[in-house]
Amino acid sequence: MPAAPLDLRTLLDRYRSALLASHGASEAKAILRAVCAGLIGVRLPELEPEKLLSTAQAEQMQQVFGRIVAGEPVQYALGFVEFHGLRIAVDPRVLIPRPETEELVDLIIRSCSKAPARIVDVGTGSGCIALALKKAFPAAQVFGLDISAGALELAAENARANHLEVQWSNTDALGEALPQWMRSMLNGPGNLLVSNPPYVPLSDSNTMQAQVLGHEPHLALFVDNADPQQFFRAIAHAAAPALHPGDSVWFEGHYRHALESVRVVKQTGIPHAELIADLSGNPRFIHAWM
Repeated sequence: MPAAPLDLRTLLDRYRSALLASHGASEAKAILRAVCAGLIGVRLPELEPEKLLSTAQAEQMQQVFGRIVAGEPVQYALGFVEFHGLRIAVDPRVLIPRPETEELVDLIIRSCSKAPARIVDVGTGSGCIALALKKAFPAAQVFGLDISAGALELAAENARANHLEVQWSNTDALGEALPQWMRSMLNGPGNLLVSNPPYVPLSDSNTMQAQVLGHEPHLALFVDNADPQQFFRAIAHAAAPALHPGDSVWFEGHYRHALESVRVVKQTGIPHAELIADLSGNPRFIHAWM
């Protein structure tokens, strides 16, 4: 005899107390809404508690909630995030895009008085920045660089799923090949370089959430305590000789080290640089230009 249909209230009640215990009231509510919106298209489940779920829907939701209760980040359990109007697949090969990175994309788009000819995203991860900028500037030639082959595989999947064309390159931001790559590809004016590089000092890991430490790739998160500026220095140094008047460079950085990032970027030969606060008022974004 087939099982009776399960209503939304009954299913959510099974996981609410566990989520409250592990995440707190506000975050638990956000998780319940995110899963319902992502899997069954119900953004406010509290307004549709009697909605009946199909067997497939109930099984999928139970699997996702089980993974979240076990400590997995919501985004990995769902398998995707919404980013600047795109659905971006995420898994432990890539960092989960943060709201601040969407802010960075917004700043870049608003800053462009004309569309760039070429866009380079160094440390592309899931490809979220490269793909969002390709969507905003469809005529631009867009490149996504990353040291992780697994990240590039997922980025390419995201490009196909969103019907956007980006050229992916397995390139180390700290390697000797990056300056040569920049000279070869930035062969005319109209360049826009962007990077959300690793910038969290290893010492900060003591205060980070267990979901982050246990699941997200440390390669994309952490830098050596002795030199938290190494990626900003290397990327700006590689780009500076290849940039043309009017070209711009954007970084997302650590709020405690962003002012020093501005100084490091200017030392590489890019004459102009400014520090921009995020929506929370923290110094976050570095904008430099020739």
